[in-house]
Parts: sequence; structure tokens; C-alpha cells
Amino acid sequence: MYSERIRLASLHDRIMSAAQAAALIEDGMTVGMSGFGGAGDAKAIPLALVERAEGAPLRINLITGASLGRGLDGLMAEAGLLARRMPFQGDPLLRRAINAGDVMFIDQHLSEVVEQIRDGHIPTPDIAVIEAVAITEQGHIVPTSSVGNSASLALMARQVIVELNLGCNPLLEGLHDIHIPEDRPDRQPIPLVRVDERIGTPAIEIDPAKIAAIVICDTPETAYPMLPPDNETQAIANHLIGFFEREVASGRLAGNLAPLQVGVGSIANAVMHGLIESSFSDLTLYSEVLQDSAFALFDAGRLGFASGCSITLSEDCGRRVFADLGKYRDRLVLRPQEISNHPEVARRLGIIGINTALEFDLYGNVNSTHVGGTRMMNGIGGSGDFTRNARLAIFVTKSVAKDGAISSVVPMVGHVDHTEHDVDILVTEQGLADLRGLAPRERARAIIDNCVHPDYRAALEDYFARACERGGQTPHLLGEALSWHLNLEERGHMLKAG
Repeated sequence: MYSERIRLASLHDRIMSAAQAAALIEDGMTVGMSGFGGAGDAKAIPLALVERAEGAPLRINLITGASLGRGLDGLMAEAGLLARRMPFQGDPLLRRAINAGDVMFIDQHLSEVVEQIRDGHIPTPDIAVIEAVAITEQGHIVPTSSVGNSASLALMARQVIVELNLGCNPLLEGLHDIHIPEDRPDRQPIPLVRVDERIGTPAIEIDPAKIAAIVICDTPETAYPMLPPDNETQAIANHLIGFFEREVASGRLAGNLAPLQVGVGSIANAVMHGLIESSFSDLTLYSEVLQDSAFALFDAGRLGFASGCSITLSEDCGRRVFADLGKYRDRLVLRPQEISNHPEVARRLGIIGINTALEFDLYGNVNSTHVGGTRMMNGIGGSGDFTRNARLAIFVTKSVAKDGAISSVVPMVGHVDHTEHDVDILVTEQGLADLRGLAPRERARAIIDNCVHPDYRAALEDYFARACERGGQTPHLLGEALSWHLNLEERGHMLKAG
């Protein structure tokens, strides 16, 4: 019955129910699961584990590529299933459990996760649960809409559970490029010099004897809620397009720019939509998550090729793209995240990294993870992998949030994910600050003049002027540096009343 999807006949007798397969996972185990940005995640096994955890003590350490879809992280957190979770998440219920200290969350650079497993810094998975569109004649696993850490988790784990999702378009087979770096110290350079190159295999080449169970499901891919572009995101896009046009005119960028990396989320996605009306063509993407904007750029004739490690789309876009995958298939490749996010490759290709900030400060330090300096939002994800190694490191955000109660530009960020040394360009709907070649006081001037919302500009000007009177290479008033965050916590607004 499943011979077209499970092409190694000897594996047919390993088909079982999700509950039977989930019984292989024991209390205290480290479990690796496929999934990156809500794409390609296992869907049946997590629910079976939740059901078990509600009836008996069951706690696991969970490693994925990034966030899971369909509310699975939240369901597992509510069931008390998660003891540890790494390296990224995006679920409000899991976020609450993390900030309450109920789940130990390890926030990691996404390119480093499997390296840390190889080095013994993170436990090797006992079992890996991998969603697949097919199993080849050799017993190799063909992933679905993401690769993430799936390949290395499957190769390292003692046993593998395959979720064969019949709801996934079989044309996904052939889209993947699985390259695993050699062990150190004899590792060779990653032989990737163009975005459209393929350097690996189309499937995860594991020993089929490791496949302990195959669970059949027919579950549509997760739809990712995506806010449409608005006037503010269009203004951010316009500032960025104007900057790119000036870079091309100066000869610092070619007419098709450089390979673009775009962070996850509605703001970055909406900004990329702005490129549809630009003059740029033959663009390339070398990124993690390929979102709606990538396919809008394909359809507009602006994008030539896209490399990522997952495809995460809104409901309408996903229905259209996955139903007509052949239209895009020759212009796409999905790689493991340690390749898509690898510092060596990002530096070699000279990418332009466009990521979203929660907040940034006077001198260009960026916080992308913690609200109020203490409460985890989602995680650093791959932004650090790209920012430090980008040809141009760009961060975008709206200048205010919560109806103006929060300024995204503050005297000092409450948590630093990306230091001023790594950040080149900051953009809000107010304008663009080019920080290249500027000393700290010059950076502050550029940020105040270009990025700050008018409601906060006078207060930031006052802070900066008084800090400069005190002196220092990077002037600050340490007694006031985090006062805006304290005002927000105590009064609900970053500025003092009156």
C-alpha cells in the first residue's frame, strides 16, 4: 500500500501506530525531532507523548532544528513533558513555562547545535523522530519541508522513528541537499561557492537497521500566521531599497545586490515584499526560512534562486506553493541548518543579512531575544550566525510598540545579542542609520537623527547630551541607562509621566 513512499520492502513490517512508536521513548531520554520554523516537524509522535505524559510521569530533553508548528511546543509544555528544550521556540505557552523556570531553555546559535552534540557538550539523542515524504530503496530518509538538524539527529541517534506524511507533495523529493561536515580535526572546507550549488545527497543516508518504527500520517503542513505589509513596514522597505540603490550607484554592490538572508517574522517578511516594486532583479536568497515573500519575489520575476533549510508559509501561500511545487522546484534547495547558517559559507558568499530587532540602543547594540532584559521571547535563532559574518548586517524594527508605550530605541538595551561591533545598518519606519565606519558618539548621532520615534527623540537627546558631558568613549549614565525599562515595568510606559 505504501510501496511508492516506503521503497525498501523490508521496512514495511515496522509500520505501527503513533502510540506504539511513542512507547519507545522513555522518561529522561534525550529526543531529537525534525522541525524548523513550524515546517517539517513530526506531528503524530508529539501528540502521543502528550497523551502519555498526562497519565504518567514522562519528562524528556527535546532538541529540534528550531520552533515547531501546530502548537506542539505549547501542548508538550502544558503536559509537563519538557524538562529541557533547545535551541529555539516560538510558542506562547512554552514561553510562559520557560520564563516561570518550569522548562530549562538553552538558547543557541542554530549553526552550533549539532557541533555541540559532536563535541559532547550536549547529550546525543537516544531517539530521533523525523518527518519524511519518502524512504528510498536504500532505506534513506527523504525529509519534507525542512531539513534543519534532522540529518545529524538521525545519524547520531541510537534509534529513529520516521513519520511518513502522505499529506506532503512527493515532489519534495529531490529538493534537499544533505551535506554533513567531516569530523574535526581533519575537516575539509565546505565546498559551496554559489547559492545554487548542490554539494550533498538528496536524502539522509542512515543505516535502515536504525529505523525502529514508521508511523503513517496524513497531516497538512503547518500554516504560519503572517501579518500583511502595512504603511510602516513599507516605509522600512523604502528606506532599505533607497540604501541599496545608493550602494549600487557607488559601486559597493552589484545590480543584483548580494545573496540575501532574511530573518523569520512578519516585519522582515513584509520588508522583503517591498523589493517586488524595486528595480532589482536576478536576486538570490541564502537564508534559513523561506517565507511568503520569497515566493512572491519568484512570481514577480525578481528572485532567481533560493537556498534555505525550511519552507514556512501562510495558509493561502502554502496551499498555492505546495500544490504547484514543480513551478519552483528547480530554483530551490533545502540544506541542513549547520550549512545554511555556517559562518564560513556566509562570509564566503558575502551575504546581506536582514534580521528583526526587539530593540537597539544608542550605540547599535541589538536585543533580539529578551523582553525587559529578562523574559525570553523566542530565541536568538540564526541571526547571530549571519550578523557576525555578513557583508552587511542589517536590523529592522518599528520604532515603537504597544501603542507607543515602548520605544524600540533605548539608551541601553536590557539584553545584548548582537554587539555594536557586528551591526552595520539599523532601520525603522522613521529612517535608516548607516553605522559603518562611525565611532560610538557618531553612531549615536546617526541613530537619534534617523531611527527614533518623535515621541522619544527629545528624551534620548537629553540622555545622550548629559552622558557626553560625563565623558567616555561610549558615554552612558549608568544610574539611568535602564530607567526606561524600569518605567515600563512600573508605570506601563517608558517615559516618565509629565
